[in-house]
Amino acid sequence: MVVWLDGDLGAGKTTLVRALLRALGHVGPVKSPTYTLVEIYVISRIYWYHFDFYRFNFPEEFLDAGLGEYFRDDAVCLVEWPEKAAGCVPAADLVVLFHILGERRTLDVVAGSEEGRICLNALKSGWCDVAG
Repeated sequence: MVVWLDGDLGAGKTTLVRALLRALGHVGPVKSPTYTLVEIYVISRIYWYHFDFYRFNFPEEFLDAGLGEYFRDDAVCLVEWPEKAAGCVPAADLVVLFHILGERRTLDVVAGSEEGRICLNALKSGWCDVAG
């Protein structure tokens, strides 16, 4: 599954990833991948890859870094700043749109594929089997 996290600096993208991983049982640190490009977590049978493309100057940097190999069937890829790798990063199954409204933050979640639609419907009903 590919999840694009779309929002301004400070909107809460990494904070959401941290909360999600903690909710799934991860107990170690959850760092922003701003400088490393990707942070890797293994929970249950699923690989979780947290990407941050903010520092990309050109989309081709995605290809040059060999990041395509992470986008596979046994993984959930959480992607910050996907537009910085436009045309190279795989399409989103889910897009999480972050909005800052004064002191408040809101989210909109949009399905981008059938798999995303199924997960979104499960999230709406209170359950989504992303942990395997």
